[in-house]
Amino acid sequence: MPLVDMPVPELEAYTGSSPRPADFDAYWARALQELDEQDLCPEFRPSSFSCPGAECFDLYFTGVGGSRVHAKFLKPAQLSGKAPAVLQFHGYSGSAGDWSDKLSYVLAGFCVAALDCRGQGGLSEDRTAYRGPTKEGLIIRGLDDPDPDKLHFRNVFLDTAALSRIVMALPYVDERKVGAMGGSQGGGLTLACAALVPELNRLAPYYPFLSDYRRVWDMDLDIRAYAELRDFFRHHDPRHEREDAVFAKLGYIDVSNLAPRIRGKVLMATGLMDEVCPPSTQYAAYNRITSEKTHILYPDFGHEGLPDFADITFRFMLEMKEE
Repeated sequence: MPLVDMPVPELEAYTGSSPRPADFDAYWARALQELDEQDLCPEFRPSSFSCPGAECFDLYFTGVGGSRVHAKFLKPAQLSGKAPAVLQFHGYSGSAGDWSDKLSYVLAGFCVAALDCRGQGGLSEDRTAYRGPTKEGLIIRGLDDPDPDKLHFRNVFLDTAALSRIVMALPYVDERKVGAMGGSQGGGLTLACAALVPELNRLAPYYPFLSDYRRVWDMDLDIRAYAELRDFFRHHDPRHEREDAVFAKLGYIDVSNLAPRIRGKVLMATGLMDEVCPPSTQYAAYNRITSEKTHILYPDFGHEGLPDFADITFRFMLEMKEE
């Protein structure tokens, strides 16, 4: 089989090469305290989209920094008892997507909440003031700010936690049966959310982004999803005098460093020909997860649709409902 990365036995032993800051736990404790103190002010507005058997809402809440964040929220029109729920996270630069592609879960009795990441293609806003470059990318946003709390993805990670808190607090949701899913950036956010809200029951990330930045750099694959890293160095540190400091700072928003905090059951999928989010970067996160987990491999696939994985994920979430 052709390889773009390590052989599978080496992948199964690989735990990453990016640094973990010494104050990593204190950093995220401080971030979660900020979220605790934030009045989320959730507001559910009936959507213009309608469908028999489903109630659809535009959900708005106030995230850290005062940004008003949007998510699509759907619930079964008829509920008997508390329902399970799934959180959905989208790919980089995208949005929560169409209403109709969430209806299979509603039909199965789930509530669904799909986040629009701040600063990307959906309806969420980003009011955070950053020092430093903002050219073509959100990984680098806040990277040159002296305050590491200004890293853009710190706030996005906290938005995922805020959404999960809102959903889990709804009187008709069973807070013990809430799962999360997503691919690429959505896969990374699934892992980040589960790390910050370890009460999440099940996680189904596929080819997660935002993991093991140093490995991407060392493989010279910072050309698509991670291209902003190359641009950052070319424009702002052309002699790489700050390289170690840059990757150390990125360690705060590296999901492989957050992965040990996950407690939910994990189902992950990886295409071994992935040159966008290399397999080793995905394994760096997966191998640090200590909870129950399953890894499905697609030897001939890259960063693309993975046959049957949506159906496998659906059955995985149904099992949570039936527990």
